[in-house]
Amino acid sequence: MTDALAEIDRIIGAGGDADDILRHVVGVLRAQFAWVGIAFVEADALVLGPSTGESPAETTDVPIVYEGTLVAELRVSGRNDRGFLADVSERIAPFCLVGWDTGGEEWSP
Repeated sequence: MTDALAEIDRIIGAGGDADDILRHVVGVLRAQFAWVGIAFVEADALVLGPSTGESPAETTDVPIVYEGTLVAELRVSGRNDRGFLADVSERIAPFCLVGWDTGGEEWSP
């Protein structure tokens, strides 16, 4: 799973649009899990965004928190390494700010 983290770091380091970065991260994680999805907080609900694979009966859900606020949730099929998933969540948090109020300020992850 360290190879996956290195690939995710490479994707983030290359920069680009947040949507593209998250889609690429989901693609990297798909090599590890049968299903991967990111659900974004929108109006006090979690709405599924980028996902891949066949929808599972059971998922491991890991919160994605930005500056102390839940902004999304990383979901993968089955029970898995929560430490690894927490590392991924921390890395992608700045790209999951779908409903984040920037107060009119320019935003850059």
